[in-house]
Amino acid sequence: MIKKFYLLIILSFFTSAIAFAQTNFVQQQTDFVQQQTFSADTTKAKQVNTASVDFHFNALAWLDNREYKAFIPRSRTYSGTRTAIDFGLNLDSLNHFVVGTNAIHEFGAQPYFLNAVPIAYYNYHSSKWLFNAGEFPRAGLIDDYPRAMLNDTLMYYRPNVEGLLARYGNQHFWQTGWIDWVSRQTDTQREEFLFGAEGKYTPGNGLFYIRDYFMMEHDAGAAILQPTDHIFDNGAVEVRLGLNFTHKTFLDSLSFEAGNLTSFLRERGVDGWQTRNGFMFSAYAGYHRFAVFEELYKGQGSIIYYGDSYYEKTFYDRVDLIFTPFLSGRVKGQFVASFHFSPGHANDNQEVFRVTYDLGRKTIARFKD
Repeated sequence: MIKKFYLLIILSFFTSAIAFAQTNFVQQQTDFVQQQTFSADTTKAKQVNTASVDFHFNALAWLDNREYKAFIPRSRTYSGTRTAIDFGLNLDSLNHFVVGTNAIHEFGAQPYFLNAVPIAYYNYHSSKWLFNAGEFPRAGLIDDYPRAMLNDTLMYYRPNVEGLLARYGNQHFWQTGWIDWVSRQTDTQREEFLFGAEGKYTPGNGLFYIRDYFMMEHDAGAAILQPTDHIFDNGAVEVRLGLNFTHKTFLDSLSFEAGNLTSFLRERGVDGWQTRNGFMFSAYAGYHRFAVFEELYKGQGSIIYYGDSYYEKTFYDRVDLIFTPFLSGRVKGQFVASFHFSPGHANDNQEVFRVTYDLGRKTIARFKD
């Protein structure tokens, strides 16, 4: 019953967002027709819808070496490439269908591709609304969550969201809601999905802003339930207050954020809700090709299954030194040296080099109704 209640709330949000966005679209079309009808020009105005097909290619290569004494199982090297190719059918300026694939190869692995996941989704995109339904890339949509909530290996091994996403935005505010199916229930396989929301509000001149993040995992049993199986609900919410001094210094970027992270967990039939709280602080400074990022967490150790394990500690400080030697319109190569400080472990480190290439969307055909 509770699972159905979750889904009802989520689907109500998405259907309301779609209905509102489509209502705006219908009103825009009506206004357009009225303008044509009452035009001083006596010739008949004919609206021509021109559809098109485009092509998109992007790739990611990474070498991510982690020397973690605090978490020996995660002290390993992640390396490989991802290549994504898709074709888009653009019915008009608002409605689009995209199909393609995103494949991963880990260096030295056999067979060559670890897997190739499909890209297949409907996209509605207006000046204020964005809606996706299907299997679509998380990059640029929900890839900026705090590591405490969604760990940074998801970009390597789970590049797509499988579900729904809606976003509304204007000059001072934007908010995104999403749901991502991780596992479909079978007789032996558990049902698991994630859902969440994030947004930002920037009043006035942009110096002060508020960020909000929420995510929750619903992990249910298989269709043939074992006596020891239980349903888990696990998630987190974080609110941050930020200051952006980018336009007030000689630096290209300078910002500070502080807030509270609350995580929660329930194993149904075993215990009630467990909650943990902690203080978060982060600072980012960038100048040309160099940047420094620091994030500090202090409080009760978090309990977030999809989050970075370091935030399970009562104290954690991370410092990233960032150098971007390759930077052009389509290629970005970045080196990051990270230093991790937690109780009893002051020498954990990480070295990452990533190269991304994005061709952009290129129109390859146009046709008229």
